[in-house]
Formats: sequence, C-alpha cells, structure tokens
Amino acid sequence: MSHPGIEVFSSLTERQLRMTLEPEKGLFIAESPKVIRVALDAGYEPTALLCEQKHISGDAADIISRCSDIPVYTGSRELLAQLTGYTLTRGVLCAMRRPQMPSVEEVCRNARRVVVIQGVTDTTNIGAIFRSAAALGVDAVLLTPDSCDPLNRRSIRVSMGSVFLVPWTWMSDDVQELHQYGFLTAAMALTDNSLALDDPRLKQTEKLALVMGTEGDGLPQKTIGNCDYVVRIPMAHGVDSLNVAAAAAVAFWELR
Repeated sequence: MSHPGIEVFSSLTERQLRMTLEPEKGLFIAESPKVIRVALDAGYEPTALLCEQKHISGDAADIISRCSDIPVYTGSRELLAQLTGYTLTRGVLCAMRRPQMPSVEEVCRNARRVVVIQGVTDTTNIGAIFRSAAALGVDAVLLTPDSCDPLNRRSIRVSMGSVFLVPWTWMSDDVQELHQYGFLTAAMALTDNSLALDDPRLKQTEKLALVMGTEGDGLPQKTIGNCDYVVRIPMAHGVDSLNVAAAAAVAFWELR
C-alpha cells in the first residue's frame, strides 16, 4: 500500500496529477484496457500500470507487452479498490504523461468545424461531448479555463478514449479570438433573435465555431453578444433546452 511509485494511483488528487504550475511534468490516469490502447495508439507515453492479477495474462497482457519498460503494480480486486478508493472499471489503470498543449492557432489551422466549451465543469458532460465530436466529425475542441479538464479520469472513461483522437487545447473566454483564424462563431442559446439549428446560413459557413455553455446557467451574455450568430435547437412539448452533451451531439450532426 505504501510502495514507492504507487502514490500516483493511491494518494495524488486530480489537481496534483495535473501539476498546474508545471504542466509539462503532469500526469493523468487512463482507465480500462480499451481506453489505454487508444491512448497508446495516439502516441501518449505511459509511466506505470496498475491492474488486477487476473488481467496480467488476460485483458492487459498486450498492454504490458507494449509497455515493457514501466513498472506494473498488481493485486486483488479488493486490494486495488482499497488502494485507489474506487472499484476499477475493467480492472486496469495506466498513468501517462500529459502532452505539451498546442496553440489555438495550431488546433484551428486545418479545421472547418470546432466546438468551444465554456464553463462546463461536469466530467461526464465533457467526456460525452468529446465522444460526439469524434464520432460526428468535429475537427477540434477548444475549452475555456473555467471548464473541466478533459484528461480527468472520468472524462476520459466516458469519452471512451475520444479525448485522444480529437485535437484540443485551452483558449481564453474571448470567442472573438477565433475571427483571426477565419471562423464565424455561433452561440447555442435562447434569445429573441436566435436562428434555428437547420438555418441554411449555418451550413453554408465555411469555418464555424459552435460555442456551448452549461445547461444550468448557459453562456454568459458577454459571450453571446460577441458571437456572430445565436442558435437554438427547435423543441417540442414546451421543453426549453437539452443537456449540454445531448445538445452538442444534435448540433454536431446537423452542422457537420
């Protein structure tokens, strides 16, 4: 329980793993063999593995073979749950190095459809948005500093590893920054002058950035005012909005 090196799985918080002051030294945890394989295929660097004993020669065997130069910690399901504080999904965790983040310009350079996530702090929603972005052809994801970290363990798991497939980075909360890269911006919000999601002007836009906020408070008025369009999803039965992850999936499909 106190073996040197095991603290990355047992005692370090998400914030400590992230190493906010020195992000180039930061780590994150990927959970489940499938997700770990996606990360490895995308070029992420592993530093340690933690897995149930039965997976050493089972579900994790190929991962261990690929990561032969890193420590592998193992034990019973009960011991690992006691160590980590939660029951492992699929019985395998992998600590990995955080990559150096690209600039907004790099992420946007060859993109035509991007999503800006502002103020979304729910890890499940972040993961679901990334999964939809990967599946429905969104070229990149940009997040403001008040949003949840996509490399949070739960976000990664919910995304099924899609956070490793879609280019992403952090940006300021000034969406007008995207104009310099050729994008028009569309805020998903309910206003008197909003366009329906299927308005042909949106699909005809060569480079479009869709700006999403929380389903509770929505986007700040400043952000809405700074966007070129305000867009709504037409609703029935008096429903005024969808969960942000569901709304993102609908919008990605319509504007792909």
